[in-house]
Amino acid sequence: MHQRARTLVGSLVACLALAFSGVGAAHAEAYWQCAAFARVFSGIQIFGDAWTWWEKATGHYLKGDTPQAGAVLVFKPQGQMRLGHVAVVSQVLTDRIIQVTHANWSPIDGDRGKIEQNVTVVDVSPAGDWTQVKVWYDPLRDLGATTYSTYGFIYKTAAENAGSAARNAAFTVAQSTVGRMAAAVASPSATTPVQAFAKDSTDKIAALIQSVIGGSDAASK
Repeated sequence: MHQRARTLVGSLVACLALAFSGVGAAHAEAYWQCAAFARVFSGIQIFGDAWTWWEKATGHYLKGDTPQAGAVLVFKPQGQMRLGHVAVVSQVLTDRIIQVTHANWSPIDGDRGKIEQNVTVVDVSPAGDWTQVKVWYDPLRDLGATTYSTYGFIYKTAAENAGSAARNAAFTVAQSTVGRMAAAVASPSATTPVQAFAKDSTDKIAALIQSVIGGSDAASK
């Protein structure tokens, strides 16, 4: 399997996790760390604890204090958040308000490691430079009381932006298969829910993604 297909498999798994997060029939859900999810969801290939992303991006990615869709916002270590945090910008609403998709922030139904889509982050820094923010906290159904310090935003490279169309296409196709796969997981005819999911995932997902990007892969050879 080509590298691009492998990356899209990971992205598709993230997409399925997003869809399954609200499906009661899914008996086992992945526990996502914020950095692992941000890497898959954004395509920005930085490894290590969340707070280390800012320095590791130097020389590899552009960085700044202006939010852009697809960029990764890097939080500094703070209090119990000793490893920092990273969140992917979903959309920019105003110069001081964005929405992010991230993992392992709010406890959802009492559990950590869940993915939250399109949650609000507000810049409360005096200079308007996104160095201090407040973040939506699901148990409160509002912005949390804590102000968090951030390093700034890491932006995608031109090559990663060029690959976004294929990744988004894979997401779109994946959404159409989620209902069928969720039903397979819940099916009483399956030996176990995990087996029901597994037997319809690996090879078929790979084939699905290859069909989406096949043309561009062939052209790049």
